[in-house]
Amino acid sequence: MGDTDGVWGLQEHLQAITIDELRNANWQRANEGVKKSKQSKPPKPMTRPGVGRGNDKNSPERVAKRKAALTRAANRRRALAAGEIR
Repeated sequence: MGDTDGVWGLQEHLQAITIDELRNANWQRANEGVKKSKQSKPPKPMTRPGVGRGNDKNSPERVAKRKAALTRAANRRRALAAGEIR
């Protein structure tokens, strides 16, 4: 899989694209003539370092943003109840 710190060269990216395309082609051939409801799921792309980080629902960044949003909402509700804002 190469370096997991997000430093891939051009060759590694090209190889990952090639692998993804071959997997897609094999999936298409395997599901040719099969009803859509009976087809297997399409293959997921090969993971690349540095891609998709931060999209995890429980990543520290998202947890912090969620907590800050909840705090802002609670402060706004308190201010509304106290008549500070209309």
